[in-house]
Amino acid sequence: MSSSTSSTKGPEITKWHSKDGEFRRQVSSFRNFVQSDAAAAFPAEAGRYHLYVSYACPWAHRTLIVRKLKGLEDIIGVSVVHYLMGPNGWEFSSPDEVPGATLDEINGAKYMREIYFKAEPEYAARFTVPVLWDKKKQTIVNNESSEIVRMFNSAFDGLLAPEYRGITFYPEDLRQQIDELNEWIYDSVNNGVYKCGFAAAQEAYEKNCHALFQSLERIEEILKTNEFLLGSRFTEADLRLFTTILRFDPVYHGHFKCNLKQISTGFPNILRWTREVYQLPGVKDTVNMEHIKKHYYMSHTQINPLQIVPLSNGPNLDAPAVKPATRPY
Repeated sequence: MSSSTSSTKGPEITKWHSKDGEFRRQVSSFRNFVQSDAAAAFPAEAGRYHLYVSYACPWAHRTLIVRKLKGLEDIIGVSVVHYLMGPNGWEFSSPDEVPGATLDEINGAKYMREIYFKAEPEYAARFTVPVLWDKKKQTIVNNESSEIVRMFNSAFDGLLAPEYRGITFYPEDLRQQIDELNEWIYDSVNNGVYKCGFAAAQEAYEKNCHALFQSLERIEEILKTNEFLLGSRFTEADLRLFTTILRFDPVYHGHFKCNLKQISTGFPNILRWTREVYQLPGVKDTVNMEHIKKHYYMSHTQINPLQIVPLSNGPNLDAPAVKPATRPY
């Protein structure tokens, strides 16, 4: 999720769209990879890499889930920014001030922007999370969530406890299908909600809102017969979709005007699937709904100028769901 190079107050947010009113997401700048090869530029090592995230951000949330499910918590440290994105972007805060947030004990930064400038003094784009930091080389390895997810999926396997080795969310026999799902779900759903919420023209909003709900209907049909998107196995495609659906009713439905239907009342199969993913061991631990809601409703003052945060957290995800007899990955 982005923070602009200056204030997000007032009209600043409108710089995120083009002249036609369409929101277009920035391309990530740091694209190196941690590899299992000891001779690699960024070899997999315990304690060397650090993850910077926001609990509010769906893109960063993906990396937290994989870190948890792959047993990487003792291998890769994490810092969590304040939920409120202010004039200087993402800010670090003590958990005493903001429960769930952390100070930056790795670089001593006050703002996320300082991490970017440390890695690249001439950096001139937005200061996004997640960020994977190399403590040895003192630089950003990668700030693209989909690539960090892939690294966490396999690059550190040689360092993991036996019960986590070999767990994969990107199995070879399903890779083509996962990539195909990711492509259209990213465009119309993951990024689609932002295309609706940050649209600056009625035509752009309506076009993207209809495309979003067409894709949700398509997903609903898939989950009518499938436990997960690709059958009985939980994969990267489910993980990437989950962080958007989790935020849909409490945030995107109202705040981003994605209001043709709610997940809780209009998509029973997606709701069942969401509960099942949420109830996988460890996933719930990565969810902080207070950070999620307060970030969107309090940071986007051009959409919600009074910063009033709605009460509902969306559907009860602890309610019974059809659970697999064995671990589905």
